[in-house]
Amino acid sequence: MKKLFLLLLLFLSFGEVYAQKQIKAFESGEFLKFRVSYGVLNAGIATLQLSETTQNGVPVYHAKGVGYTTGVPKLFFKVYDDYQSYFEKGAVIPHRFIRKIDEGGYTKNQEGFFDYKQQQVLVKDYEKSTEKKYPIVKDVQDIVSAFYYLRKYPKLNELKKNESIEIDMFFDGEVFQFKLKYLGEETLKTAFGKVKAMKFRPYVMAGRVFKEQESLTVWVSADSNKVPLRIKASLAVGSLKADLEEYKGLVSNLSIIK
Repeated sequence: MKKLFLLLLLFLSFGEVYAQKQIKAFESGEFLKFRVSYGVLNAGIATLQLSETTQNGVPVYHAKGVGYTTGVPKLFFKVYDDYQSYFEKGAVIPHRFIRKIDEGGYTKNQEGFFDYKQQQVLVKDYEKSTEKKYPIVKDVQDIVSAFYYLRKYPKLNELKKNESIEIDMFFDGEVFQFKLKYLGEETLKTAFGKVKAMKFRPYVMAGRVFKEQESLTVWVSADSNKVPLRIKASLAVGSLKADLEEYKGLVSNLSIIK
């Protein structure tokens, strides 16, 4: 559940940043709700909502993602994760992130502040009462802003089958490359009807949680919203699936195939 929620948030040159400003894939008021299942069991809920505010006088979007276990899985492993990001409204440039998690008793309460002049991020750990600065690269994203950045990626509609996107992401004290491979188009059956979708393969670290590096598949709407419709993950034991269950505030109507 926790790994799938992280990757849900997941869905560079000046030219690309400029192009991003011209693309409108989302707006304030957007709300997405996903139903997470483990096999035949309802395992949890994940939500993403977007609002507007300011950060140090700069107009920004405030994205808040929450994921939590429900039903029988909650009895064995309780999860409540709260991830937030504040990023610029034109191009997606993160200024601040929040990470509050409780995963079966494993907890974190952190806040990060990006400083692009110094090329570093200041992370405040409120549980440990510590502050630490980490180096970053120019066009880095946090775990939540990356989700929105990829939806506005200027070359997304030009991808050919088996081509990939790579972005730099800051998470857990380090910058790593996140790679997303395009697998082609597919018509997906959803709760809202059949939707034309773009199919992607995020590359993940194989090991204790995922079976292998190519254990994840993501479907996003092929319309201007680029909204995630489904995520499937093959785990070391069993599989997880997240389906879009409810939405509102999209920039355009979801393209349903009649």
